[in-house]
Amino acid sequence: MRRVLALILIVLAGLVALLSPAFPALARYGALPRHGEKPLNVLLAGVDVDYDDKAGVWPYPAKPEDYSGRTDTIVMTQVRPDGTVKLLSIPRDSWVPIVGWSGGWGKINSANVHGGPDMLVNTVQALTGVRPDGYALLSLNALRAVTEAVGGVTIDVPQRMKYDDNAGNLHIDLQPGRQRLSGEQAEGFLRFRKDNLGDIGRVGRQQQFLTALIAEIRRPANVWKLPRVIAALDANAKTNLTRAQIAELLGAAQRGPKVSTYTVPGNFGMVGAASVWNVDTPRLDALLGEQFRDPNDPHGLRVLVFNADAPDGSARRLKARLESLGYRNVTAANEARPWPVTTVSGPAAPAAALLRDLGYGQLDPAAPGTPGSELTIRLGRDTPAQ
Repeated sequence: MRRVLALILIVLAGLVALLSPAFPALARYGALPRHGEKPLNVLLAGVDVDYDDKAGVWPYPAKPEDYSGRTDTIVMTQVRPDGTVKLLSIPRDSWVPIVGWSGGWGKINSANVHGGPDMLVNTVQALTGVRPDGYALLSLNALRAVTEAVGGVTIDVPQRMKYDDNAGNLHIDLQPGRQRLSGEQAEGFLRFRKDNLGDIGRVGRQQQFLTALIAEIRRPANVWKLPRVIAALDANAKTNLTRAQIAELLGAAQRGPKVSTYTVPGNFGMVGAASVWNVDTPRLDALLGEQFRDPNDPHGLRVLVFNADAPDGSARRLKARLESLGYRNVTAANEARPWPVTTVSGPAAPAAALLRDLGYGQLDPAAPGTPGSELTIRLGRDTPAQ
């Protein structure tokens, strides 16, 4: 009996030692896997290093990470209950309206600087029509630390990569071919951009690396390394994901993941002296509609707003408000008729979601469809004046 107890204690001690790196994260986010009912959209963004140019040493050291810098990498990640994972990379130089910023348009990587993760989330939603359910900002060290925690990642390096940046303490020296990259080498692979494709080439390498990293983490032989992976992420990330959302991510991971990667389509361009990525909106809408739209999400559907019996300008004001919430196909029109209560009609689930965003009125499931729209709002006398 004493030998059995001693063996149990040894096993428990080993488990504690194995799990101890992940204890802080488990205390905050630990949850049993749960299978969700709809896709979960998580915005991943890697934050640039901010160097202290007032330090008395060279090269300048990095300032303490506060996750307020430009976002060097932006990936909308959609995780579906069946384990399907879709990655939409948004080039950092995409020229878009920065939602909530007085300066108007800018490179999307500046949104976090101007207004933090909320402004970044709202800007991505306005661009894609997909509302992120949560975000995770990753420090520059995050992927290096995760790569080290999992024991390296196997990558097929497509070309010779040689680059030195003494100011940024970045030294890249990779030969072409399939090889096992350490954390430092993986960072170099991801940050290299001295090729003809610039930022778009980096986006392709980011997708290649994330796909390989997920495959590495999924290997059964690496199960024992998961606590170290969790600890590495927890130490190098800022997130608003809830315990329930973590549970859904774990539930989806049990069934997959099956990863597909996409990039916001567009073309290189110039704004003043700055090189930018001009988003091809029609192609992006087609891509999102085919790969990312939740059929129960109204944001990507065609919405027609009728001012039936509301104060003048109500339909136009509601159109602007819905667009600020990420609705991408909203049309306003007049339809003069007695209409005491605002109604929303269309397919049940997206109509109910639209009504929640509207904040007043009622569903009208018996109303006939309106040609050219999938959801119809008729504004009645209960519409607020402003």
